[in-house]
Amino acid sequence: MNSNRIKEGIETMPHRALLRATGLTDEDFGDKPWIGVANSFNTIIPGHIHMNKLAARVVDGIRDAGGVPFEWGVPGICDGISMGKARGMYYSLPSREHVADNVELMMGAHSLDAWVGITNCDKITPGMLMACGRVNLPAIVLTGGPMKAGEIDGRKIDLISCFEAVGEYSAGKTSEEDLARMERCACPGEGSCAGLFTANTMACLTEVLGLSLTGCGTMLASDPNKLDLAYKTGRKIVELARSDVRPCNIVTMNSFENAITVDMAIGGSTNTVLHLPAIAKEFGPDIDLDLFDRISRSTPNLAKIRPSGPATMEDLDRAGGVPAIMNRIVHLLHVDESTVNGVTIGEIAAEAEVKDDDIIKPVEEAYSAEGGIAIMRGNLCPGGAVIKSAGVSPDMMAFSGPARVYNSEDEAMQAILDGKVSAGDCVVIRLMGPKGAPGMPEMLSPTSAIAGMGLAESVALITDGRFSGGTRGGCFGHVAPEGWDHGPILAVQDGDIIDIDILARTLNVRLSGEEIDDRAGSYVLPERHLSGFLKRYVALLDLQ
Repeated sequence: MNSNRIKEGIETMPHRALLRATGLTDEDFGDKPWIGVANSFNTIIPGHIHMNKLAARVVDGIRDAGGVPFEWGVPGICDGISMGKARGMYYSLPSREHVADNVELMMGAHSLDAWVGITNCDKITPGMLMACGRVNLPAIVLTGGPMKAGEIDGRKIDLISCFEAVGEYSAGKTSEEDLARMERCACPGEGSCAGLFTANTMACLTEVLGLSLTGCGTMLASDPNKLDLAYKTGRKIVELARSDVRPCNIVTMNSFENAITVDMAIGGSTNTVLHLPAIAKEFGPDIDLDLFDRISRSTPNLAKIRPSGPATMEDLDRAGGVPAIMNRIVHLLHVDESTVNGVTIGEIAAEAEVKDDDIIKPVEEAYSAEGGIAIMRGNLCPGGAVIKSAGVSPDMMAFSGPARVYNSEDEAMQAILDGKVSAGDCVVIRLMGPKGAPGMPEMLSPTSAIAGMGLAESVALITDGRFSGGTRGGCFGHVAPEGWDHGPILAVQDGDIIDIDILARTLNVRLSGEEIDDRAGSYVLPERHLSGFLKRYVALLDLQ
C-alpha cells in the first residue's frame, strides 16, 4: 500500500508522531488502507451545502469497512452566483484545474492509498475526474445530487426561470412582484440546479464512465437514499483500495465514447465538449470535436430535460436515471467497460428498466435521429463551434441574419435589455474565450434575456465564450480560434450577414478569406491587467 511509506520504518517515526496528534492509534498503522476524502463543502453553493452530511456517511463507511479516513476541503465556484456583472465567472473554468491540483497535492504529499471525491457543481466534478486519471490511485466520485425544482402556481421553475424572467421583465411581460416571488421559490434547497445543466450532465457522465456507484448521477440531494449511497461509497472505496483497482483500470477510450453517447441521448450541456477532452487527457486518450459530432450523428435524442423541455432531473431519476438511458441505447455502447460497482456497463444496462416512456423515449419514438449536441464548422469557426441542438426550435435550424457585435457580455446584455436586438439578428459576443476574457465565462445572462424577451426562436447568439447547460435556442459557443488569438470572429462587423445551417453543420460570415484576414489581423486588442491566478492561467494556455 502507498501508505506503507509512512507506516513502516524507523526513519518515518516523526511522521507517525504527527499523525497520532490527529487521533490515529496503533491499529491505524497496521494493514488498514488510508483513504482521502476530498470534500467540496461550503456554505456558498446550494449544490454543496449538504456535503458535510454526505462526508460523514462516507467516513462511517470507510471506518466500518476497515479503512482510515482523512478529510480535507476543496474549493468550489457557483457559476450562477459568479456570472455577469460580478466578474467572478473569469475564475470559474480556471478553478477546474485548481480542483485537480488540490487533489494531486493532498494525495501526493500524504501517501494515501485511495480517495473519494465529494462534489456536485460545474467545474468541481470535472476537476475531480481529471484528478482521478492524473493521480491514478483507487477512487470513487460521489456527486451530491440535483435540487428539487421550485414551484409557482403549480408550475415547475428553476434557476434558468429566474434568468429568463429578467428578459421577460424588460419586455414588459412580468412584474417586479412576480420576480420577487420567483426569487423566493425557484431554488428550494440543497442540490445542483434542477435541470440537465452542466453539473447534472457531468454527474450523469461520471456514472457512465464507471467512477460513481449506480444511481448516483440523478439521485436528488434531498433523497434520504443519498446518505445510504454515501455510506456504500465509503465501504466500496476500501474494497477498491485493498484490491488496488485504479481509475485507469476502469476508464478507457471506450468509456469516453460511452459517455459521449449517453450525453447525446440525453441532450446534455455543451460544456461536456470542454470537460471530457480535458478529463481524457489525464487518462491518456485524445478526444477531439469530430468524435462528438460523429457520435451525435448516430445517437438518437431520447430525453428533453430542462432547458430543452419541461421535465426536470427529478423526472429523469424517477424514470430510471442513467441506467435506464443506457438500457435504451445499449446497442450503441461498449458493454464490457468496467465500473467501480464491480460489474460492467452492459450488466448495469441489462438490469435497468425505463419507468416512464414520456421522459425517456423509446428509440423508435426519439425526438430526433441525431444527438443533442452539434459541432459546427465554417469560415467563422475553422476550429469548430458547439451548439446544444436539442434546445433549438425547427425555425432556427437554418438561419441568416445581420450581425450585432459586442466586445463584452455586459455590453451585449445592456443592448438586449434596451431593445436594440431584434428578431432576425445574430448577436456576436467576442473576446470571451479562455485567454480573452480570460476564463471563458458563460453567456447565460444574455441568452436567457433573449429567451425571456420572446426571441429564442428568432435571434442567434455566437461567441468565443461558452454557455451554461441551461442555455437554449440558437446559441453557438466555443468559437475557435478565439478572438484573443485574432480568430475570424474579430473580423465580424455590425451588419455583416451570418449564415447558419445546423443540419449541414456550417457557420459562415459573408466575407472573403482576404477580408477576414485583414480585419482580424489588424484588430487592436485592449489593454488589461490580470491578477496573479488569472495571469498564470493564461500563461499556461499559451504553453499548451
